[in-house]
Amino acid sequence: MVAPAALRVVRCGGGGRLCGARPVFSADAKYLLCGSGDFVKMYSLATGETLRLMGGHADLVTGVQLNPHNHMQLYSSSLDGRIKLWDFMDGIPIKTFTVGSKLLALYALASCEDSVFVIVPKNGERDTFQLVSVKLTKAAGQDIEAKDLSVVLDDVDVSPKCIAFGREGEYVASVKDVNLQVYFFKRKQLNKFSVSVMKTKGGNHNFTCVVCHPTEDCIATGHADGKIRLWYVNFHHKREYTFSTLHWHHDVVLDLAFSMEGTSLLSGGIESVLVLWQNLSDRQKDFLPRLGSAVEYISVSPDGTLCCTLHTDNRISIINSNLRFSRSIQGLIKSRDVKTGLVVDPRTKALVLNGEPGHLQFYCLQSDQQLFSLDIVQQQYIHQADLKQVDLVKVAFSAQGKWLATVEEREEETDPELQLKLWFYDEETQSFKLNTRINTPHDDQITDMCFRDMDEMEDDSLILVTTGRDCVFKVWVIVEDTDPEAQQSVSWSCDFVGSYHNYQATNCCFSEDGSLLAVSFEGTVTVWDSVTWDLKCTFCHPPGKIRNICFGRLTCSKYLIGATDHGFLCCWNLLSCALEWSAHLNILVLQPDPLSEHIAAVSWLSKESSLFVFKPNEPRPIYIQRNLCKEKIQLAAFVPRDEPETAGSEKYLWLRRSQLFFLTDTQELMTLSTRSLEERLTPSSKQLAVEESLPVTPFSLLLGKHRRQQSQEDIDLGKLIVHNKQEQDSPAVKELLHTPAHVLPSASFLCPIFIKSLLISKENKSAEEVADEVEMESEKAEDDSDEERDVTEMEQEDTSPSELLGEMTCKLSKYQEKELRKIRKMDYSWISAF
Repeated sequence: MVAPAALRVVRCGGGGRLCGARPVFSADAKYLLCGSGDFVKMYSLATGETLRLMGGHADLVTGVQLNPHNHMQLYSSSLDGRIKLWDFMDGIPIKTFTVGSKLLALYALASCEDSVFVIVPKNGERDTFQLVSVKLTKAAGQDIEAKDLSVVLDDVDVSPKCIAFGREGEYVASVKDVNLQVYFFKRKQLNKFSVSVMKTKGGNHNFTCVVCHPTEDCIATGHADGKIRLWYVNFHHKREYTFSTLHWHHDVVLDLAFSMEGTSLLSGGIESVLVLWQNLSDRQKDFLPRLGSAVEYISVSPDGTLCCTLHTDNRISIINSNLRFSRSIQGLIKSRDVKTGLVVDPRTKALVLNGEPGHLQFYCLQSDQQLFSLDIVQQQYIHQADLKQVDLVKVAFSAQGKWLATVEEREEETDPELQLKLWFYDEETQSFKLNTRINTPHDDQITDMCFRDMDEMEDDSLILVTTGRDCVFKVWVIVEDTDPEAQQSVSWSCDFVGSYHNYQATNCCFSEDGSLLAVSFEGTVTVWDSVTWDLKCTFCHPPGKIRNICFGRLTCSKYLIGATDHGFLCCWNLLSCALEWSAHLNILVLQPDPLSEHIAAVSWLSKESSLFVFKPNEPRPIYIQRNLCKEKIQLAAFVPRDEPETAGSEKYLWLRRSQLFFLTDTQELMTLSTRSLEERLTPSSKQLAVEESLPVTPFSLLLGKHRRQQSQEDIDLGKLIVHNKQEQDSPAVKELLHTPAHVLPSASFLCPIFIKSLLISKENKSAEEVADEVEMESEKAEDDSDEERDVTEMEQEDTSPSELLGEMTCKLSKYQEKELRKIRKMDYSWISAF
């Protein structure tokens, strides 16, 4: 027996942060490789699809570099202290070099055949880092110890953008604070410069990034005051250096990159604008604006035809050499604070949460890419610190995904600005349209909201409930719009306002059948009739306030679950109105599976998160995983699967119909899986890498068309072969093949019977119906000639398509079987006389 695969925590590829390392282009500029969390991802520049997801590191990937001596190989470094050499076209790790200490950046030079450069922490000192050279030995085996380190520079910045290597690896430049140091390898000479002693006007002159000219002795540095300084030929003399200044950015310069020829310079910052400085002149510059978010990294392809910008919102923009936008590769946008929670769109099964400021992002977990972004706030976001702006804080979908509710909020000390918006999904435009805008739906912040929506009911039964810190919950219903000038026929209006002892309303949820509404008021859970809005019962479990509540589902629908902020998980029986059981657990997240009775609870204790999966009718959990991750899990969501997954063990049956995703406080999206990396990649993604290796020529296009036609012909031929195999099992074929040749009747008699067994009827009569029709023929018809009988049978014979596909065995009529038996019994021995 094969042991079931273990359930393990996996960082989602698109959920991993792309800003950990500078992306690199493949030598032919067809692929882009970058770090994404613990993985290295390879994208197709033609389609933007993820082709490879290379895993093996145990911590964040901090550096990605092509092997300068083999452009089909790739080096990657990680905080786990290892350097991996990959064959990235096949996604196969070739060697693993264990350095030991954390690796914060990686550099590979063509002039250094057997070594790479990395940034590591300095031994015995905190927040002090060194640039060291690591010798990569060519020893046999895959796992190799790389302990031969030599220090190149001391006291370097931790950022990989603060170190650059000069022309053909002759020198290395490092910047930190206001200091620039340049080290020459051959002369072993170190020169240091400082901008603090220069005669410059006031401002923050701290270095932020550095890049070296590919062919000349020129260094470009970016500064916190938005200026770019070009250090020229005399910079290697300690007291004789010159520089020129380029200035457009109003704030910090985040990254720089020279073109392959060195004739132009690219710069980016928080303005979301890519600036092209032609001929390194302040008078000749072009701009590519509105890139969406701050530019974190800039990379240029080896052939100079493309460049890419990596942004702080986890997006990569592919840009042509003429500064025209080509394509965007969007990872999961990392918001500063996911206030909306993790919500699943019932239509697309996409994960919905905060995206760009004021936007909702719909992220497809299967294709690992963003489907679209919905602008909710519809206001221009201003990049200014300490400016209070409108933010998206709550979102909820109806059960069918037909309606979307959002809450916007501008935090003010005295009177917060609130808006509740209801959106309707338009089938024609395939997007959400604003239906109703409600200003100040509550007098204070809205804490929760949910829909009551049953599959059998129409829009008149659709209800939205919101809870607020103003100590009330409100019920919103659809009403007909009587305004003749209104653009829509219906709108939303408040129908009921409820409260309980002037306590703040914190959570709300409907039962599975929609008949009951549970609303928590601080430390008390109230249960209301959703038709009459009468208060039915209350539950409490002091001390502490209610943090989360949810109803059981299916066979456990009579239970109500609640978690308190004092570390208790409680289960109440709605029929007996009594506490069923309780457990002492500090539950932060309580998430029910919409397709089963299972509920996932995530606890936080002793700086580690643990997962408990249980059914409300059983106090003992069916699955426990301690130390799920070191980060604090803030949000979770069950996403329905397209097809139920085969569970290798009974304790994993709760993952059969839905998959659990959760988001940590470091904005890392994770999930639980028993499948390997290769199994999680789609077959089309694997095949695409091979197909894209073909050159795009007229002959290759013609060849591709021929291959598609040939493939279709092969498919059709395969269907015919399968069809023929099925037909060989029919009685007509068996009689034809098994009867001795010397006793077979004439071909004119057998041919119609054989042909009829291959025909597909135009009607949908079953074989039994055909047999009945043949039985009902008169005796007079039996005395007719053989040819007439055969023609009659061809007209009446009816074989359904399902029989021809092998679902049912083809049967001859009773008349045909009787005639075949007569033929076999006939004595043909008289033929031997001749």
